Amino acid sequence: MPIPRNFSSPVRLTAKERALAQIQRWIIEGTLEPGEKLIDSELAESLAVSRTPIREALQLLEIQGLVAMHPGKETRVTLIRKDDILHLYSTLASLHALAAETAASLVTAEQLELLGSLNVQFAAAIEGGQPYRAMELDEQFHGLIVEAADNPYVASFSSSLQVHIRRFKYVFLRQPVAGTLASVEEHSAIIAALEKRDGVAAGIMMKQNLIRPMNELYAVL
Repeated sequence: MPIPRNFSSPVRLTAKERALAQIQRWIIEGTLEPGEKLIDSELAESLAVSRTPIREALQLLEIQGLVAMHPGKETRVTLIRKDDILHLYSTLASLHALAAETAASLVTAEQLELLGSLNVQFAAAIEGGQPYRAMELDEQFHGLIVEAADNPYVASFSSSLQVHIRRFKYVFLRQPVAGTLASVEEHSAIIAALEKRDGVAAGIMMKQNLIRPMNELYAVL
């Protein structure tokens, strides 16, 4: 039988992938707190899967640095160290500033339109008290600029850093609205700079968009 060329198959997650995504989210949003002991049988029951995909997911989370496994003893959520904020955010800020500067000459009209739409949704999520949704939209905003820069190394390193930064970002987005809406204004400034093809301005504002929450988070934790 002929197969349609433009057919898009639905995304189906394996039990391991589902377990990984959910446990990772619980760690990021603080449902599973830093230092908390993880019991694979309890996680398996909660997620309605066997213990094997749970163990596989925990192994991947250990590689990501979100859990620490001690075979035969215990598995715990890794602690959040305050100084990690400075290391993670400053590194990501430099990478994303480079991406914004490069993207200024490459970004398309469609991408600019999508950036504007994402920022509107980002603001609505913050004002609506949806920190996790706001975090996802913020990452999509930054991710689209990284994509526009067309630098696979920036994309790869950014992805690795984001896994850890999400834990801090979730804490930041749960702060009072007046503080977090500054990100919306910075996003607007980044879009304006990209529209003008001003890579220098885009890079400067992008760096500010990450360094500001870094300093604010460091002060409150």
